[in-house]
Amino acid sequence: MSKIQAYPQTEWSLADLFPAAGSPELEAAFTQLDSLTAEFEKIREQFVPEISAEMFLSTIKKMEEINRLAARLGSFSGLWYSEDTQNQAAQSLEAKVDQFLAGLSNRMLFFSLWWKDLDDANAQRLLDASGDYRYWLVQMRSFKPFTLTEPEEKIINIKDVTGASALNMIYSTITNRYTFKLEVDGEVKELSRGELMVYARHHDPDLRARAYQELYRVYGEDAPILGQIYQNLVRDWRNENVDLRGFANPMATRNLANDIPDEVVNTLLDVCQKNAPVFQRFFKLKARWLGVERLRRYDVYAPVAVSDKHYGFEQAADMVLSSFNEFHPRFGSLAERVFADKHLHSTIQKGKRSGAFCAYVVPEMTPYVLVNYQGRTDDVSTLAHELGHAIHNMLSAHHSIFTAHACLPLAETASTFGEMMLVDRLLAEETDEAVRRDLLFAQVDDNYATILRQAYFALFERKAHEMIKNGASVDELADAYLKNLREQFGDAVEINDEFRWEWVSIPHIYHTPFYVYAYTFGQLLVLSLYSQFKAEGEAFKPRYIDLLAAGGSAAPMDVLDKAGVDVRQAAFWQGGFDVVSDMIAQLEALPMPQ
Repeated sequence: MSKIQAYPQTEWSLADLFPAAGSPELEAAFTQLDSLTAEFEKIREQFVPEISAEMFLSTIKKMEEINRLAARLGSFSGLWYSEDTQNQAAQSLEAKVDQFLAGLSNRMLFFSLWWKDLDDANAQRLLDASGDYRYWLVQMRSFKPFTLTEPEEKIINIKDVTGASALNMIYSTITNRYTFKLEVDGEVKELSRGELMVYARHHDPDLRARAYQELYRVYGEDAPILGQIYQNLVRDWRNENVDLRGFANPMATRNLANDIPDEVVNTLLDVCQKNAPVFQRFFKLKARWLGVERLRRYDVYAPVAVSDKHYGFEQAADMVLSSFNEFHPRFGSLAERVFADKHLHSTIQKGKRSGAFCAYVVPEMTPYVLVNYQGRTDDVSTLAHELGHAIHNMLSAHHSIFTAHACLPLAETASTFGEMMLVDRLLAEETDEAVRRDLLFAQVDDNYATILRQAYFALFERKAHEMIKNGASVDELADAYLKNLREQFGDAVEINDEFRWEWVSIPHIYHTPFYVYAYTFGQLLVLSLYSQFKAEGEAFKPRYIDLLAAGGSAAPMDVLDKAGVDVRQAAFWQGGFDVVSDMIAQLEALPMPQ
């Protein structure tokens, strides 16, 4: 096995996209995109029902060329803005690019409208000759019942730039400038959100409580504004998707975009609600380990013993890359590309976007990964998670730009699987039983955060969208969120009142409504896949690689069926909770501290 190169903590280089903001190459991209789009507009008259398959594919390739350059431009502005959301030049470029790309989308809109409206016989003839573009074209036609006229679609595209997109930029700009004050060891520190939340997992219960109280003090002060932003985003979503397009409900829009049947998502969320007691059982066990009668919400991620284990970034990179390499050398080499190509931003910086993400640009380009690395065990897991996304994207790079990227629920597969490989490696290498115990507790903590917490976010979103339609105030939404938390935790966890503002601190529900169930879907799916891997060993790997390599080139239900996974049945999702129950049973078997 090849030795893993040492990689220090790093900032990314955007040179693979463009040399710099304001560079001649970047400015030329605007001109080139305008020119390419003008050429595409000239062939509009050729889109007739009798168009030849050769001409049809030729026009799609022209569209692909435009989309590839647009993706590079949009990625540069978005990634530069993510480095420092307070950078006014980056803010301006992001707004300019959004406006410009919306204009391009409007100019090319006629193709998708023509394709959706084409008669079934000619559509089938062209689909039969479309090769790798087939599923993208099939999925496009699935939106036919919800598509408006060309002028209406153009208005919506323009509206989004100064509407939903602008509101999300305002939300991001406001919240990413927040600083938090926390007294630690007699010293008042000024912290970013990422730095503050280190203390949410601290062994000192008072420090945990004060960290959460400070987090929601700051968000709570702006809650009337942040809540109004959310209300308007929700109204915008309903106005467009339910009232204008005719979707049955707000969540159905996301389900169709994911190509996951409504009934599958409803079954998933129903099973999660029924299994809330699984995690309540875990929290009661954790309370006993912490020596308290009942956990407070501050204590959900508390370590069960004093532990300040710190992983240097080079050590973390080595562990993550080695775990991928041990599963399959190809996984290791693909993950290493992110480091070698300088596509990773891991340092903590003022104004930097919080959290973590993996940004897909074009199929042949190494994805960009952002993390805020501080040396905690969960930071190592986050690194594995985002590099898992990158591996997934690189395995599907042989597809077109329209078919390479998996839908949201399947997009979480490799990322979550990567985390589980890392935990297995840590458990295998760690000889200290206390650390092994902490890892097992952390594994269930992470399963809670990814399964039940995200499912209840989705349930809150479903409720909030309905309440806002009926005129609910920000305070009424906060009351509904508290009720959501109390149902989720039952009598196992005490919920303090400041958690009523947790929902205004969750970016996903703002910028991508109903995104969050993808985490629940992906985690429970991976628990099943990982169980198969442990049972089958090497025989499992080709099937798993095929699943990832499919990207977005086939319907997710077809991809899952091919992998032998039936997500239509409640029993499948229940199987994931059974795996979690087994983890909890392992912890219950450990000797309690005296």
